[in-house]
Amino acid sequence: MTEIIDPAMTTRASAYALWMKAPNPMVTFFKTLDVTRLVRISRKQHLKFNMLLDYCIGKAAASIKEFYLLPVGDQLLQYETIAVNTIVKNRTGEVSSCDFLFTGDFGRFNEDYLRYTSEVASTCEDRDLSGDSMVIGTSAIIDTEIDGAVGMNSGIYNNPFMIWGRYRRKLFSYYLPVSFQFHHTQMDGAHAGRFLKNLQNEINALSV
Repeated sequence: MTEIIDPAMTTRASAYALWMKAPNPMVTFFKTLDVTRLVRISRKQHLKFNMLLDYCIGKAAASIKEFYLLPVGDQLLQYETIAVNTIVKNRTGEVSSCDFLFTGDFGRFNEDYLRYTSEVASTCEDRDLSGDSMVIGTSAIIDTEIDGAVGMNSGIYNNPFMIWGRYRRKLFSYYLPVSFQFHHTQMDGAHAGRFLKNLQNEINALSV
């Protein structure tokens, strides 16, 4: 369920007043993650690396209440659930968008990831949960290593968004630079920092 709420009745009242009409309300953080555990799990258990990272992203965000809010148009929306999005290369060689509901159930998330990315790649039709869940966007640029990326400020798509390229090996460990873009009305830098810290902790603790 999605509900339109009065910003004045939330902890984001000041941020709403300051940033909703700002010419560029988007903020981007850069961080290098230690993804050694994900690489090892992916190889040992034959699981997709990006699925594992998407799951950890959902789990890291789930405990932060600001992720359940989103400015849409001139309104502030409250969601009951969150979802994680990935960009899929479809059968025409172009890209399509695919959303997965995050429930905390790893088995279900993996099944949904495999099923829906396959369907989206085959049909070239986006799978969109944005009407029901607050969606965290992700995009993996796996053809190259990148240090980070700054997304566009469209004024329409205000969802938090993560971008990464190939992970890098240093001795016996693997590292992944990521960028995390968010709307300042939705959260402050402290919330974004806590999310990124949570993400590293979830990666380190992942057990499947």
